[in-house]
Amino acid sequence: MNSKEMVLAAVRNQETERAPWVPFVGCHAAKLIGVNADEYFKSADLIVKGMETAVERYRPDGIPALFDLQIEAEAMGCQLQWAKSNPPAVSSHPLEGGAMSVSELKIPTENDGRFPIVLDAMRRICQGVGQEKAVYGLITGPFTLALHLMGTDIFYNMIDEPELVHELMRFSTKVGIETSRMYLEAGCDIIAVVDPMTSQISPDNFSDFVTPYMTEIFDYVRSQDKLGTLFVCGNAKNNIEEMCKCHAHGLSIDENIPLDYVRDICRKYDISFGGNIKLTVTMLFGTPTDNVNDAMNCMAIGGTKGFVLAPGCDMPFDVPPENVEAVSALVHGEIADFMESSNPLEGVEVELPDYSDKSKVYIDIITLDSESCAPCQYMMEAVYAASRKLGDAIVYKEHKIKDKAGVVAMMKLGVSNVPTIVIDGKISFISIIPDESTFMQVLKDAMQAKGLET
Repeated sequence: MNSKEMVLAAVRNQETERAPWVPFVGCHAAKLIGVNADEYFKSADLIVKGMETAVERYRPDGIPALFDLQIEAEAMGCQLQWAKSNPPAVSSHPLEGGAMSVSELKIPTENDGRFPIVLDAMRRICQGVGQEKAVYGLITGPFTLALHLMGTDIFYNMIDEPELVHELMRFSTKVGIETSRMYLEAGCDIIAVVDPMTSQISPDNFSDFVTPYMTEIFDYVRSQDKLGTLFVCGNAKNNIEEMCKCHAHGLSIDENIPLDYVRDICRKYDISFGGNIKLTVTMLFGTPTDNVNDAMNCMAIGGTKGFVLAPGCDMPFDVPPENVEAVSALVHGEIADFMESSNPLEGVEVELPDYSDKSKVYIDIITLDSESCAPCQYMMEAVYAASRKLGDAIVYKEHKIKDKAGVVAMMKLGVSNVPTIVIDGKISFISIIPDESTFMQVLKDAMQAKGLET
């Protein structure tokens, strides 16, 4: 098998001579070619150059054409906040507060938003490096897209106006199918439905609000005789079995979920799986040796049937290239030159609040980065909203584990999943965005415990 054949075979849950290697190079490609992310995502020429450079340096078996979960939302009117070292983030929601109705939304076409840029880049990538490498076309999953359009209102509406959410999910599904069509016609080999916000809902809500719509997208992909995988990040462990019912050929997960657990569930459903090299502790802050060890562990668990070795999600902008090259050297049997060791967190000091202080309630939010991670963004929005209503007694701080100090804070607080809310040093909400009434009550209880007025 060549590289492309190996990836396609693995996604079909077949045996391969080794685990195929698919680094999820998104905004990191901008760093490789010396430009900022906001420039990169607006230029077909830069996207093509970034992917070609990543293929040359990292020798993957497959590659995403682009990793940007805001393409569809932007084309439908969502405003974006651009950053130098992250993908853009959605900053406005057309349906929020009932400002628009679902019926007023239009399914984007090849001519809307940045689709002309993206499709131009995809065609060139597929006609170039895609002749030998499997090219993934990443679309925004229907639930994450629905949240982009409605904002956090969607969590309340799932309870108060479920039919409105179903109407929006039906629309998001149509967008997903249309985007899949465009990407397949551009030459992509695999459609990856990336739906990180599904880690924030229960299995029952997943079954009700996600499964039928996700299934429709994957059924379309299968009808085109192509492969589809479902990507999720965050602690979605409770939803893995439900995800396996969506007719995807495979799942891809991050380090929040044990790889052996996912392997066993996927094998039960006869589908493939991929992941889950740690994005920050290993890839961003680790040494080449750390990356080799992490990748070896993943390969030992995954084996050579239906497993794709990959990072847990979109690689951070500042990942040292030598760390990714070390994994590539391992995959290709050339690891000797990369073996070294160091402690990347040595000397990093972080001072946490004095949680015994009776004058304040302290909230620590551990995130990947709320500017680039959708679940992290919406968890931070929940904290903003609650703190505004409760006033100066609430003090909050985001600890981004893309920074070394954030990793140290995460370790000190005993947090193992992102995003997580810690209140006065106690882990309170793990990978679940609390609804407003629940969160407000928990904060009021914390204030009362300190004798503060609510």
